[in-house]
Amino acid sequence: MKKLIGQFLRHLELERGSSAHTLRAYKKDLEEFQEYADKEAAEVEMIDVRGFVALQIRNGLSKTTAGRRLAAVRSFLKFLTREGHLKSNPAKLVTTPKAEQHLPRFLSVDDIFTLIEKPDTVGFINARDRAILELLYSSGLRVAEAAGLNLEDVNTKEGLVKVRGKGKKERIVPLGSKAVEAIKTYMVEKILLKKKNKALFLNRSGTPLSDRGIRRIVVKYARLIGVKGQVGPHTMRHTFASHLLQAGADLRVIQELLGHSSLSTTQKYTHIDIAHLMDVYDKAHPLSADEKS
Repeated sequence: MKKLIGQFLRHLELERGSSAHTLRAYKKDLEEFQEYADKEAAEVEMIDVRGFVALQIRNGLSKTTAGRRLAAVRSFLKFLTREGHLKSNPAKLVTTPKAEQHLPRFLSVDDIFTLIEKPDTVGFINARDRAILELLYSSGLRVAEAAGLNLEDVNTKEGLVKVRGKGKKERIVPLGSKAVEAIKTYMVEKILLKKKNKALFLNRSGTPLSDRGIRRIVVKYARLIGVKGQVGPHTMRHTFASHLLQAGADLRVIQELLGHSSLSTTQKYTHIDIAHLMDVYDKAHPLSADEKS
């Protein structure tokens, strides 16, 4: 089965343009399935797949993680069926565990403004950090998308940024004026650093800033302003989408800006908006106030 897993991963990389992160996750999941099933791929049955999923849950993994691993196995076995190694996909009828519904966290308008304005704009590091925070909130980019930006991707004159998303799909995202100004200020500092690199965001040594580096920046300033709980680049993305929805933006527009392939992925933000509306109602509606008095 190991050889076939390798062929499947090459298929994902070359034909479907899967990211390195996705390939690592699939490799880990399929290797665990291989160890559990302990048989040749042509001998895999539905009971093997069901047993593997059940084991994940018994071992304390979330239903979301178990469902993700099932999806990896299902895709792998579908590939083997298409390639003629299996007569039919034994994972096809295995039910995906129903995941617990967790609403993504987002920051209030006051908190996000305080967070963004925390870094000074003087000096390379300060200007870079401010530009990153402004960009994440202005555009809703994934952390990998922000880290992968090159200088040529940002058009400060038009206020647009070209983004390479999942599956190497490109999209154009508008930037707010505050983000444009922050990026312009950072670019001046970048020139003064005299480090020639096509990447937009650099670390102190002049090499491209990594996903992890951007996460550390967001966490650093969230702690400095006293925001409780876990806050990272994805929180900025959720905040971007939630604030747009609260301001009346169309859900399909938000879908395009976020780079979601399915509208159902974007619809989770409607639950956040409802929660926000209920909170406003509880605080402002006269009848609500009377009931609590």
